[in-house]
Order: sequence, then C-alpha cells, then structure tokens
Amino acid sequence: MSFAVFPRVVIFLVLFSAWRVCIADTVLVVGDSLSAGYGLPNGSGWVSLLEHQLAADKEPFPVVNASFSGETTAGGKRRIQGLLDRYRPHVVVVELGANDGLRGIRIPLIRENLSAIVEACQHRGAKVLVIGMRIPPNYGRDYGEKFHALFKEISKRYDASLVPFMLDGFADERSLFQDDGIHPTIDAQSLIMENIYGQLKPLL
Repeated sequence: MSFAVFPRVVIFLVLFSAWRVCIADTVLVVGDSLSAGYGLPNGSGWVSLLEHQLAADKEPFPVVNASFSGETTAGGKRRIQGLLDRYRPHVVVVELGANDGLRGIRIPLIRENLSAIVEACQHRGAKVLVIGMRIPPNYGRDYGEKFHALFKEISKRYDASLVPFMLDGFADERSLFQDDGIHPTIDAQSLIMENIYGQLKPLL
C-alpha cells in the first residue's frame, strides 16, 4: 500500500466506524414522562443513567431519548416511522401505555397501537424491548388486570423482550415518588434503570 493511499484508508475506517456507532448501534427510547425525566434535573433520569452504564460497560451504543410528557401509544404510533428513518436503531425501548391507561382508553385500541409500533420496529430490523406498566386500582380490577397483561401479550406475540413492570420493587414506596404520587423521584431512577438494563443488555 502506498503512503498516498494510506490516509484515505484511515479516513474511510474512521468514517465507517462513526457511521456504525451513530446509526447502526443506537438504542432508541420511545416513552412518556416516566422516561422523559418529568420533574427531575437534566441528565438525572433513568435514560441518562442507562447511557452512563453502557459507557461504563464499554458498550458503544449511543442512546437517543425520544420521550416526552403526555405521550400515548397513539402518539408513538404516529411518530415511530419518522424516528426509525432518522436514527435507524439497533434496539427500540417502547415505554408507552401509562397515559392510555390513566385515560381509560379501550384495551383493544392500546393493543392495536402497541402492535403497530412493535411491527414497524421489527420490520426495520430493530430489536424491541417492551416496558410493562400498571395503573391505580380506581379504574377497576378488570381493566387494571387486562391493561397489565397486555404488555406480556404483545411481547409474546412478537417475540419481543419484556420488562413486566417498570416500577418493580418500589411501586409501593411513597418516598420514591414525587408529590403527584405518579412520577418517581431522582432516587428511584437507578432502580428503574436496573429493571430495564437487565433485559436490555442481552439485546446488545
């Protein structure tokens, strides 16, 4: 190899490596306020902690947080194609449904929306991690049980990975929730990250 060609090869390898990291290996989080860090200082939510954990484990996966407060499965369904086009993720973490449940949206409609999101991701070759949720009992036992079971149903139907309950292990610890009783505090973010990372890591 001549010295004239060598720099070109180096530049190509650097650009190719950057392309792989920025596009092919991205972890995309599509969620609501629980993932957007509602009421928390910037950079202290579980998604930011996940990015730090990946770096500590020497996993070259940049994390894109496409979550925002108030998002529903219908909103995720509308946005998912654009997000897939833009980021071409390796893994998509789908944390949606809590706002649907709090609004009493019909289970079949939530199922339809989540199915469309997972199908879109898998059609593009992305692995999917579904994050399960529960809702307060005031919506009725029947609705609550069907709502929680829905996430496992979607996971099984599409052979996607599953975190059965995002807040597992501390949901009854009032001190780990903000004044609204819904959004976890900064102290709970590491617990959420651990719940999710255990199921996410094998997908990487």
